[in-house]
Amino acid sequence: MSSHQTHLNEEIEKLKHQVLNMAAMTERAVEKATRGFVERDEGLAEEVILGDNRINELEVDIDRFCLRLLALEGPVAGDLRFIVGCMRISVDLERIADEAVNIAERSMILSSRPPLPFHDDIRAMSDKALVMLRHAVRSFSSGDPDKAREVCCMDNLVDELNQKNIRKVIEYMVTETPAIRRSVHIINIIRRYERIADLSTNVAETVVFVVSGTNIKHQRYFDDRVPEADTPSRRIEDVGAEG
Repeated sequence: MSSHQTHLNEEIEKLKHQVLNMAAMTERAVEKATRGFVERDEGLAEEVILGDNRINELEVDIDRFCLRLLALEGPVAGDLRFIVGCMRISVDLERIADEAVNIAERSMILSSRPPLPFHDDIRAMSDKALVMLRHAVRSFSSGDPDKAREVCCMDNLVDELNQKNIRKVIEYMVTETPAIRRSVHIINIIRRYERIADLSTNVAETVVFVVSGTNIKHQRYFDDRVPEADTPSRRIEDVGAEG
């Protein structure tokens, strides 16, 4: 192995460490935001909001580091995919952290108001979204595309919970009109967890790309094996018929 390749490998290890550090901070932000909501703890919510700047700084640092490697080291093949993949992953992690901030901000508003009966539903959804994030990060750490693909398969379950929980809140709003404003905040929180699951799926898709060189983003929309009822055109027709 040449001295240049040895140096590049060392730099890539540093980059991997940075991304894993950012991922750990992002996981903690989601965990704290969830606890802040469930436990009605303004202190935890505030910690999430105040800690977001550090995660933003890490994204900038990783982006700068990646650009330097691309410009000075001339990476190819797997090394090139890894560097580009780290840039993608850091963007998705920063967005997940932003969603945690959104949850924390809503929690701070709700913590001073009478509680609504949706904590268990949201906790179940948040647990699944957090599992997806953790598995996506572990698949990146271990370079395991199979674990990454498992994360992509889990996204459908969170989507179903998203729809179910929003329906439940809307039905509640119909009979409990004084709670409409609080219910809107609850719906926003539900959507934030659905978005965290989507972004975790993005991370997992990037891991597959980095390890195998295969781009699986949006694959289900272009795969001939997808049943007709699940294609975008079919769904649009169904919506039109129902309207």
